[in-house]
Amino acid sequence: MSAFFSAVLHLDPVAIVQTGSYLGISLIIFAESGLLIGILFPGDSLLFASGLLAANGILAVGPLAFAVVVAAILGDSLGYWFGARFGIGFFEREESFFFKREYVQRTERFYERYGGRAIVLARFVPVVRTIAPVLAGIGSMTYKKFLVYNALGGLLWGAGMLSLGYSIGSVLPSSEKYILPLSLVIIVVSFIPVFVNLLRGKKGAT
Repeated sequence: MSAFFSAVLHLDPVAIVQTGSYLGISLIIFAESGLLIGILFPGDSLLFASGLLAANGILAVGPLAFAVVVAAILGDSLGYWFGARFGIGFFEREESFFFKREYVQRTERFYERYGGRAIVLARFVPVVRTIAPVLAGIGSMTYKKFLVYNALGGLLWGAGMLSLGYSIGSVLPSSEKYILPLSLVIIVVSFIPVFVNLLRGKKGAT
C-alpha cells in the first residue's frame, strides 16, 4: 500500500498501475473526477498506461474498463452533489493551492461554448473535467440531465483512453519499454485544449 501512495505522490502512472491494480486505478479516476484534489492526478496518462499494460497481459482490459467507467461516473456524480450542496460558498473563498479562480473561469468559458455537451467534452480536458461537474451542480442543470452526459462522457473517456493504450500495446512489440515516453505524449496532447482555451481567454480580454 505504501508503494501505491508513493506512486500517487510522484504522479507516476506506470507505478500506480503496477502497485494499485484495478482498485488503485479506479480510486484515482474517481478522485480526479469528483474531488478537487484530483486536479493534480494524471488521469489521461494513467488510463493510457493501464490499457498499454493490459495489452501485455498485466491486467484484464474488460474488467478494468468496467471499473474505470463506473469510477468516472460516480466521481462526477460526487462533484455534482458537492456543487449543489456547497459550491457557491466554496467558490467565494480565498484562492488556495488546490483552488484557483482561473480554473472556474476556464470551465465557465467551456460551458458558455458547449452547453450541456461540456460535461462530455470536459472529460478530455485536464483540470476542466474536475471542475465541470461541480459547476453543473451549482447551475440550473438537473441531475437527471447531468447523469446522461456524465455516463456518456465517462464511457467515451474511460473506455476510449484504455482502448487507445490497448490498441497501441497490441501492435507495438515490447510496448511496455516505451510506456513512459508514450504517456508523456498523451499528457502533452491532453493539455493542448487547455492552452488553446487560455489563449482564447486572453484574446477575449484584450
